[in-house]
Parts: sequence; structure tokens; C-alpha cells
Amino acid sequence: MEGQALSELFDLDTVSRGQPCLWINPNGKTSEYDEAQLLNELFQAENRLRASDPLLRRLFPEYRSAEPFISSPLVEIEKLAAAEGYARQKGGRWFAKCDHALPVAGSIKARGGFHEVVCFAEQVAWQNGIDVSPNNLIGLGSSQARTAFKDYSIAVGSTGNLGLSIGLLGSALGFKVTVHMSHDAKEWKKRRLREKGVEVVEHMGDYAQAVDNGRRIAAADPYTHFVDDERSTLLFSGYAAAAKELQGQLDSIGIEVDANHPLFIYLPCGVGGAPGGITFGLKKIYGDNVHCFFAEPKASPCMLVQLASGAQTPKSVYDIGLDNRTELDGLAVGQASLMVARLMQDRVAGIFTVTDDEAHRHLLQLHRIEAMDVEPSSATVFAGPQRLFETPSGTAFLKRVRANEKLENATHIFWTTGGSLVTVEEL
Repeated sequence: MEGQALSELFDLDTVSRGQPCLWINPNGKTSEYDEAQLLNELFQAENRLRASDPLLRRLFPEYRSAEPFISSPLVEIEKLAAAEGYARQKGGRWFAKCDHALPVAGSIKARGGFHEVVCFAEQVAWQNGIDVSPNNLIGLGSSQARTAFKDYSIAVGSTGNLGLSIGLLGSALGFKVTVHMSHDAKEWKKRRLREKGVEVVEHMGDYAQAVDNGRRIAAADPYTHFVDDERSTLLFSGYAAAAKELQGQLDSIGIEVDANHPLFIYLPCGVGGAPGGITFGLKKIYGDNVHCFFAEPKASPCMLVQLASGAQTPKSVYDIGLDNRTELDGLAVGQASLMVARLMQDRVAGIFTVTDDEAHRHLLQLHRIEAMDVEPSSATVFAGPQRLFETPSGTAFLKRVRANEKLENATHIFWTTGGSLVTVEEL
């Protein structure tokens, strides 16, 4: 497949002209091969995030909920489904997985970002002879740990949300944190980081250039840990831990997921780490009964370009004439993570693209009907049902997976991110 032209595998003209579209993955069945290292890291991430709960509550005393610190509500959005014209008989039940309401970081990036920072803190504590129980990581917030952490730095390249999760927790623990941001990152994110003592370095290029610059600068300092959204399995396994959380929520309200009760998930996709990790975790739990779709801006469909090409080498949106210019800043990525793309080759069901105007229409619809505020980039996911039910490729997919006659039993989950930290003027 490497040598085949993109146009042979997909309608390149539609993508390169920036027209909204739906690409269906021809490799529809989940591979029986599971990456043993990633599965082991996923198990460790689930345990580590649980053990971090007392630590995070100490660091952020404003959080008083009885729910675990890194968990988000699953909220039924029946009124929105009706307003969009999808009655239960056609569309099943609709839910929002509200990562926009995650404490402190307020985004889908929180689990992965917090997980990697805690991993690094554990490593530094161990190197400095600080005894911390793996079952309760509250010791990472001790004065002894803080004294050790002040000699170390954490750096990350980000369009904003990953930088927030890394910056806010890293600085709370006592690390020096530097966030390398592309020029299109939102000002309010830069401002919030600086208010918490995080150094924000702005780069004139796009996301990939910010990451490359950050990676290069960090490599010159042995006391700096670089969080690499394109390559980090620690981030990926932290994101994937959300799958078990969702499984517990579905079980608690009696939602079945099996051949007669398909589960459809819609996830915003930038470089791919967060949606890829969540998809990896969900496919491990539900196999071929869950169908995960990624939403990308029409100007920045980096994961679609990478997967539709079938290439094992990097492919960029610039390669097909797109400019990567979008108001959906969290998704303004020109080249997908190759690591994630390889893992998604037989796991993601499909990818659809969305215009900026369409995302803002869904943003306003969600606000007016469900009183729910998310980032514009997150609102892209609500275009998923239209692509699935009302396009030839979508209806062909439903027929292929034998879901077309079971839609009244289906569950649709829209993964939201951002919003809880943003004022109305900034949305």
C-alpha cells in the first residue's frame, strides 16, 4: 500500500479542496495482535491514576467532589439528539463524555498529561531516595519531594490543552515547566499558564515546529524531561485509561454493548494521541462492537491523510495542498503522530472533516439546547451522526458492520473537551 497514490485509496480531490467528507477505514476488523508493552502500560496507567487521587486533591484543594479526581461525567443529551432530527428509533441514545469538565485542566489531555508528569515525578523521587508508596502517591507532594523537583524541568510542545495539563500539574509539584506553543494557540491558555509560573515560549511556525523546537532544546539538558505528544507511550496509555472509566459508567446505567447494541464514539483529533489512546482502550474492551470516529478540521485532516495514504512514512496535509489554517486551534496539526497512526490502522472506524462554520453552529446548538459549553474544536464531533446516517459512505459502513437494523439499540458518545475554563467571550 506504501507505493499507492492517495487518490487511488480515497477521493483526494475532495480532501484537497477542503470539502467536508467521511473516510471509512477499509481495515474494519480489529487486529487480533495486541501490543504487549502498551497493554502493560495501560494497566499500570489505570493503577497509577487511581493512586494519584490523594496527591491531586492535596495539590488542588478546590476540588471537593466525591468522584475520582481524573474522571468526567457521562451526560445524556436527548434534547440535542431530537433537535438534530435523530429520534430514538433512528439514532439510539446520545451522551456527552464531558472531559471539558475535568478538574484543573478541563480537557481530554488531562489523563495523559497528568499520567506522564506523575511518572516523571516518581522517577525523580526514586533517584533522590524519596520513599513513595505505589498505591498512594501523596508522598510526591511532600516538602522533601518538592526540594528535589526544583532541580528538574519538564518541557512540552502544545497547541494549548496538553500544555495546560502538563504545566498546571508540573508547576504544582515544584518542577520548572516550559510549554512551547505554536503561534495559533489561544491567548487565554498562554495567560493561564504564565499566571501559574509556567514559561511559555511562542514559535512562529505550526504545532509540529513548536514540538520539534521544544524537543531539540530539551535534549540539551539532562535534567529536562520532554513530554512528546507524537511519540510518548506514557501519554498514550494515560489517555487509554479513560476507556475503563467509560465502561464503568455505561455498566452503572445499564447500557449494553454487544453485537445487537453497537457503540459509536466521536472524538476530536489533532495529532492523534488522545483519540488514539481512547480508541485503543475501547477496542480492547469492546472489540468490533465499538466504532470510533475521529473529527478533524477540513484544513487540517492530518490523521485522515496519513491513514488514507496507507503509508508507513509521514504524510502531511501540506503534501495535498491544504494550508492547516483553522480557527479550531486545538486541532490545527499538519502531520499526525506516526506511532498513533500505525496503531489506528485497524482500530479507527473512520474519520470525518468539518468546516469551522459547522463546528461553531454545533457549538451554539449545544450551548442553547443543553446549556453545555465546550471549545469550538470539540464541537466538531457533533457532525458525526450526519456523516454516518446521511452520506453514501456512512450508510455503506452501517450496512457493512450490520448496524443499520440495530440503530434504535445503539449508543452514541460525543467526547467533549475544553470549555469549563473559558469565558463566553473566548469561546
